Amino acid sequence: MWKTTEVGLLMLAGLALTGCIATQDWVNKQMAPVQGQVTDVQSHQKDQDTHLVQLDQTTQDALSRATAAGKLAEGKFMYSMVMSDDSAHFPVNGSNLSTDETARLTDFVNRLKTDNKNVYLEIQGYTDSTGPAAYNLNLGQQRADAVRRFLSDQGVALNRMSTISYGVDHPVAPNNTRAGRAQNRRVVVVVLD
Repeated sequence: MWKTTEVGLLMLAGLALTGCIATQDWVNKQMAPVQGQVTDVQSHQKDQDTHLVQLDQTTQDALSRATAAGKLAEGKFMYSMVMSDDSAHFPVNGSNLSTDETARLTDFVNRLKTDNKNVYLEIQGYTDSTGPAAYNLNLGQQRADAVRRFLSDQGVALNRMSTISYGVDHPVAPNNTRAGRAQNRRVVVVVLD
């Protein structure tokens, strides 16, 4: 009887072992796609982590540049130079620099070089009230950019200059006369220490 029991137990153990192997094969087949997905997710996570590190560095660089520009811009007002139609002749609807303007700007650059100070320039572009607001903002920016390009060509560092357009805002004269409109078509170069 013991032999029969032993044979029965051995057969039962063999079937259980075969069942375990079969179950393990089935589990491995079912888990293979899931394991592939886990590997893909891990790879994607690694790519995302690398991208975040790069973005963090870019953000830190931008913050450093902004902080440096902010420190420059916090400087105190030293003086400004106004270029308007009565002295610099910005044409209506135009941003080209005249010979009078370039002569004034050349004198201005020479003054900056003799002062030998690390100053920051804010170049502000303005227009008269003729035309749509969006057009005037763009035209004011073109005028400020023209002055910035000229100053850069004369050796003023680009990182020491910024431009902004105010368009028709902040007129210095009434826009209902020709002379008033001429005064409002201007660029103001503000020098900050």
